[in-house]
Amino acid sequence: MKLTVLGAGAWGSALAAAFCDRHTVTLWAREPEVLRALRDTRENPRYLPGRRLPEALRIGDDFATAVADADLLLIATPLAGLRPTLGRLRDAAVASPLVWACKGLEAETGKLPHQIVAEELGAQRLCAALSGPSFADEVARGLPTAVTLAANDAGFGQQTALALHSPRFRVYANDDLPGVEVGGAVKNIMAIATGVCDGLGLGLNARAALITRGLAEIARFGVALGGQAQTFMGLAGIGDLILTCTGELSRNRRVGLELAAGKTLSQILRDLGHVAEGVSTTREVARLASQLAIEMPITQAVDAILYRAEPAASAVEKLLSRDPKSEGA
Repeated sequence: MKLTVLGAGAWGSALAAAFCDRHTVTLWAREPEVLRALRDTRENPRYLPGRRLPEALRIGDDFATAVADADLLLIATPLAGLRPTLGRLRDAAVASPLVWACKGLEAETGKLPHQIVAEELGAQRLCAALSGPSFADEVARGLPTAVTLAANDAGFGQQTALALHSPRFRVYANDDLPGVEVGGAVKNIMAIATGVCDGLGLGLNARAALITRGLAEIARFGVALGGQAQTFMGLAGIGDLILTCTGELSRNRRVGLELAAGKTLSQILRDLGHVAEGVSTTREVARLASQLAIEMPITQAVDAILYRAEPAASAVEKLLSRDPKSEGA
């Protein structure tokens, strides 16, 4: 099929490369310097350095041309770019089914991606979320990866998962769209917390406990937003959580490590050079959890560190001082 990937960051570039073997793929790039590098060198030195992209990959800069005859659109912008991209699709009267690979809750509104899509393009649009444990660099290298595709239509989900599936990029269909999105969003908060834990030298026991209790928070929040409990035991839940909390390529984990070292959030984000979705997601999840009376102490601790100037060590000490509850709580 003809597949257009919208967004030439690390993730968009890696996905475009992964699908080139089976499909005609166009990668649309917004930034002129990225576009030039892709065309001149077949590399994306800003976002995916050292990974040469396939010669068969088409590079486009004209949005209307890139989306005009696509059988499937894959939006790989940061979450903040999702709504503007959908607006351009609406204005161009493009009716192709779409998949998004961005994770998080929208700043200010707290909406999940599928809710944004429904607002911009209508609830009947065939669409799906692609999520799961997947670092862009490893996907671009062709290393084995397994992800989940959750669609608003079971038939579309099965068909699209099969079309995108390959031996080294395995795609599993799922019917729990809100659950998959919550797993992909809230695990970034837990990765920040794990980075803080590791940065403070609290040990592997503490890390394991934090990830486990973090999963409980994700599940509570996800079920409250309409997700299915079993989703959080799969790739988009515990799988993505483990990778993002422990992997050295995790940007959100790196934010936590730097917070533990005493750096300010503005310093960290400036040095990072990439979007760490957990930073903005933390504020929205903490706000929603408070409104819905969902107990999320790890999320609240990260929110205090990021937005209320709570020292990392102090926030951790408050967590450790909490009275224990039954493990299922």
